[in-house]
Amino acid sequence: MTSFDHTKYTPFKPVAITNRTWPDQTITKAPIWSSVDLRDGNQALVEPMTVDQKKQFFALLVDVGFKEIEVGFPAASQLDFDFVRWLIEEDQVPDDVYIQVLTQARPELIERTYESLKGAKKAIVHVYNSTSTTQREQVFRMDMEGIKQIAVNGAKCVKDHAAKHPETEWVFQYSPESFTGTEIDYAIEVVNAVAEVWQPTPENKIIINLPATVEVSTPNRYADQIEYFCRNVKQRDSMIVSLHTHNDRGCGVAAAELGVMAGADRIEGTLLGNGERTGNMDIVTMAMNIYSQGIDPELALGDMDRIISVVQACTLLQVHPRHPYAGELVFTAFSGSHQDAIKKCLANQTDDKPWDVAYLPIDPRDVGRSYQEVIRVNSQSGKGGVAYTLEQEYGLALPRWLQVEFSPIVQAFAEKDGGVVDAESMKNLFENNFMTGTTPYKLGKYDLAKDDVDTVHAELTGNNTSVKITGNGNGALSAFSEALGKHFNMRVDIIQYQEHALTVGSDSQAIAYVQANIDGDRFNGVAIDNDIVSASIQALLATVNQKVTENSDSAVA
Repeated sequence: MTSFDHTKYTPFKPVAITNRTWPDQTITKAPIWSSVDLRDGNQALVEPMTVDQKKQFFALLVDVGFKEIEVGFPAASQLDFDFVRWLIEEDQVPDDVYIQVLTQARPELIERTYESLKGAKKAIVHVYNSTSTTQREQVFRMDMEGIKQIAVNGAKCVKDHAAKHPETEWVFQYSPESFTGTEIDYAIEVVNAVAEVWQPTPENKIIINLPATVEVSTPNRYADQIEYFCRNVKQRDSMIVSLHTHNDRGCGVAAAELGVMAGADRIEGTLLGNGERTGNMDIVTMAMNIYSQGIDPELALGDMDRIISVVQACTLLQVHPRHPYAGELVFTAFSGSHQDAIKKCLANQTDDKPWDVAYLPIDPRDVGRSYQEVIRVNSQSGKGGVAYTLEQEYGLALPRWLQVEFSPIVQAFAEKDGGVVDAESMKNLFENNFMTGTTPYKLGKYDLAKDDVDTVHAELTGNNTSVKITGNGNGALSAFSEALGKHFNMRVDIIQYQEHALTVGSDSQAIAYVQANIDGDRFNGVAIDNDIVSASIQALLATVNQKVTENSDSAVA
């Protein structure tokens, strides 16, 4: 018997719409994408991004191909204000990219917003106020006319300040916050009033953003709201209709897709879906969904490991192994029948044929993965036993991703040498393959300086020589990866990291496990040390040693 009292909730009241057309539509081109990682995503973090993390994230967004990037709420945060100034004064914004800033419809905040944007080439000023029934009645205690007047006054203020800075190419954006909780005809009335102030034209459009600030209905009901809005709003041909969905019901991507089918032109979201509560609309997922249908997503998502590395480093949030398209296990088959079907389909697949492989909606190579990661041994066929033995005998609690990498090595050894692998042989295999932090290069002395950024100075010895390297980053591992990358002329992205104590007690040693993408190839390194920082950077050095050795072998061959 459930203890839930379902009677305290009222069902969502759908929009009365007849002859809806969106169910018969298909998405045939990518929408305009707008990343809100640096603002909406950032405010949802337990530890908001530092300036250096924001710089790193902005560079990633530019490289991925976003032309509209919301960079902060400069009137509400000095950190955001300073970041916007840095972007402009240091000429960090490409000529074809609009930086977007958010502000409430309050005169003093709008004025401060324009101060932050002084000298910008292109900017979107995004002004909002909440219009929902709940917020009107319980938060602001204002009637409909009063809430509409807030929007109108904010629109006037935005327009007046823009006129003082004609050197900037301005775009105005308005959001009736909590659109999905607002009476639809009233939402249209408010938007019409804002548009009347801004006087858009088909050649000089405004952006009207319709947020599902809290997801309150099934995606089809949201699509009804969008189609009804697009049919009934004035000057539709002078508006870019934008969507900003959240994931409270787990349908953020579906709602955005159906909203585009219902007439929307633009999508706001975050890479990998970070956002308040259950998250924002996941742009990676929606863009890859479009890609899987043979449509250019107009975003460069092929280096998924780099995207994951930067997002994890800047947000301090891990990507779920089953995350669509990006997760470590999404292209992995553990079932024997699945493995067999994939193998047979891959054998028939040629470059001149459309992709048609069982259980794989896209080619893993398109996002930087390999077929070796598709077919793996599961716990029933060896991986679990390998991990259990190493943990019981030696205290090595291998993370799942390293179990996946190590199991085929043990299996190959078993097939070659009679099928029985004892614990000592297993440990030797593990050390020879992953604990390579001393050959050809070994870590000597190092020191770590912590300031706004972490700086590492380290000495490497090997090949009868000694070199000193230096790097900066957000933490010792990040700084050391930059130092190694610069010295060896490699790109080193940390994909996975895990560490634990080997035994209980104050004198226990620590073990660190690292997976890195180095120039497009993945390597796994492990190291043991009395100090966890030393273990971590030696484990990273182990991955680079493997790459250096591979390059040397290739050169000799």
